[in-house]
Amino acid sequence: MLFHRIFRSAAGALLACAAASAFAQGYPNKAVRVIIPFPPGGPTDTVGRMLAQKLSEQTGQSFIVDNRPGGQGIIGADAVAKGTADGYTLLFSASTFTTTPMTLRSSPYDVIKDFVPIALVGKGPLAVSVNKNLPVKNIKELIAYAQAHPGKMSFAIGSQASAGHLSTELLKRAGKIDYLVVPYKGSAPAYQDLIGGAIDGFIDPVLGALSYHKSGMVRVVAVTSKDRLPSMPDVPTVGETVPGYEFYSWYGLWGPAKLPADVTRRLNAEVNKALASELRGRLAEQGYLLSPGTPEDFARFEKEDMERSAKIVAEARIRAE
Repeated sequence: MLFHRIFRSAAGALLACAAASAFAQGYPNKAVRVIIPFPPGGPTDTVGRMLAQKLSEQTGQSFIVDNRPGGQGIIGADAVAKGTADGYTLLFSASTFTTTPMTLRSSPYDVIKDFVPIALVGKGPLAVSVNKNLPVKNIKELIAYAQAHPGKMSFAIGSQASAGHLSTELLKRAGKIDYLVVPYKGSAPAYQDLIGGAIDGFIDPVLGALSYHKSGMVRVVAVTSKDRLPSMPDVPTVGETVPGYEFYSWYGLWGPAKLPADVTRRLNAEVNKALASELRGRLAEQGYLLSPGTPEDFARFEKEDMERSAKIVAEARIRAE
């Protein structure tokens, strides 16, 4: 009897694995909904739509972007957490997905327990921009100016717990400077006040700053990547003046917890294939550093980034508004 029970248990497990494998081989066989928890037009939406279009081309099935803004990304992410784990409801988001819950008293989901990391798509360096009339030409001069005028300068943040917000707080500590941090509802109004002189500085993804910099409306004095960017070779990195300083916004694809492993790997393979296509050049032109790898690579990266971000959030006492 014991043998028969063990046999039935083993047979059941094999059948389940076979069924999952067969499901993955036929996946996707209908449209896939990709929830982006931000409004159309921003950096996350732009990258997400480019990826969704490429996945549609590669698989022959539509990857449809569904913008679900609100709650600093919480609303859209929660919809995925509560969705069916069959691979037809996915989340494409930025690093704020992992940092925003750190600033809340309670979150409707747990980033680690309620989601499966599928693929890290890329990292977006940030640009340190200043008002063009500020008497600084580079990051070294900016830090010296801020040290000479403690508490007098002001830096905008586009949204709470964003990569720009955390990097702004990190620069304050790593550069041993003091300035006022002013919250804005998005990058657009922050740039308006930066151009007009109401604020002195703003750290935002390179994609957002590049056009303002090229037009001369603001001055980019540094980038937060480890190395200088081909799109702005004359702009130094923060690390050239503040050793070890490096910070990115990053973008990834997640599924709900219990997403079948075979589906996770199929999606990961398709994302990596997309990142090896002409999409690579298009994203690189906009300053993105692509990061193909396995789901396990993404999970490790996510954990390490969350640990680093949690320290900044705690030290700066960042709390949701």
